[in-house]
Amino acid sequence: MPGLRFKMWLSDPDTNRWGAVLLWESEEASQQALPSRALELTGYPPQVAHGFDVEATTEGRYKTQRLALQGPAFAETTQGNNG
Repeated sequence: MPGLRFKMWLSDPDTNRWGAVLLWESEEASQQALPSRALELTGYPPQVAHGFDVEATTEGRYKTQRLALQGPAFAETTQGNNG
């Protein structure tokens, strides 16, 4: 998506809640229509959306250099794989 700097998906399987945090490069970029698979994946469309201004940013020290494609949704699985 043009102008999308970062997106993080969140979930709480115990309460069946999910969501996402999106960081846009500008307010204008944040106004575009977003493709969503929420209905397909959860059975209902997104229920709530909020907008906030970024007050400050920082980065700490970290071991994982690549932040993209992390988390259980991208983990390799051997289920159904006989090799």
